[in-house]
Amino acid sequence: ERGRVFAMMTLFAASTVFWMAYFQIFGSLTLFAQRYTDLDIFGWQMPAGDMQTIDPIFIIAMAPVFAALWIWLGKRGRDLSSPAKFAWGLLLLAAGMLVMYVAALRVQHGAIVSPLWLTAAYFMFTCGELCLSPVGLSSTTKLAPARFGGQSMGLWFLTLALGSFLAGVLAGDYNAHDLATLPALYLKLFCWSAVAGAVMLLLTPPVKRLMAGVR
Repeated sequence: ERGRVFAMMTLFAASTVFWMAYFQIFGSLTLFAQRYTDLDIFGWQMPAGDMQTIDPIFIIAMAPVFAALWIWLGKRGRDLSSPAKFAWGLLLLAAGMLVMYVAALRVQHGAIVSPLWLTAAYFMFTCGELCLSPVGLSSTTKLAPARFGGQSMGLWFLTLALGSFLAGVLAGDYNAHDLATLPALYLKLFCWSAVAGAVMLLLTPPVKRLMAGVR
C-alpha cells in the first residue's frame, strides 16, 4: 500500500502541473480570444467566451477515439501504463502551449490572428486531457488503500483546485499594457508542461514498480 500511495502522489503532482496550464482556457486564453483573435464569422461577431465550447466539442468527438486506441493497444499487449499516459498528456498540453506562444509572437508584432490558432491549441489540450484525466480517476480508485478511497478521490480533485489557483497566479504575470509578457506567459507554461512530461517519462519505470501490478 505504501508504494502505491507514493505512485499515486507522483500522479497527483503531474496532474497539478497539467491543470495549471490547462485552466488558462478560462483565463488568459479567453482574453486572447477577445483582444487578439479575429472572431468575425461571415459578418457575425462570435463572443470570445464561445471559444471555450471548442474544448468540450473535441472531448465528445475524441473520447471514443482514445477509448478505441487504448483497447486496440491493450489487445496487442502494448497499452501504455498510467504514468506514461500522464507523460504524454503533459507533452500534448505543452505542444498546445507552443502553438499559443507562436500566436502570441504574431500578436506582439501587431497581427490579429485567426481563431484556428486557438482551435489547434484546444485540440492539443483535449488530447492531453483524454490521456490524463480519466486515467487519473481510474488509477486513484485502484491505487488508494481501501479504507482511504474517498479521501484519495478528494485529493485527486484537490489537484484540479490547486492547478486552477496556480493558473490564476501565472496569468497574473500578464500585463495588458506590455505585450511582451503574453508570449512570455505561454513560453513559461510550455516549459513547465514539457519538463513535467519529460520527468514523468523518466519516472515511468520506477512508478510502475511502485504500482505493484495496478494498471
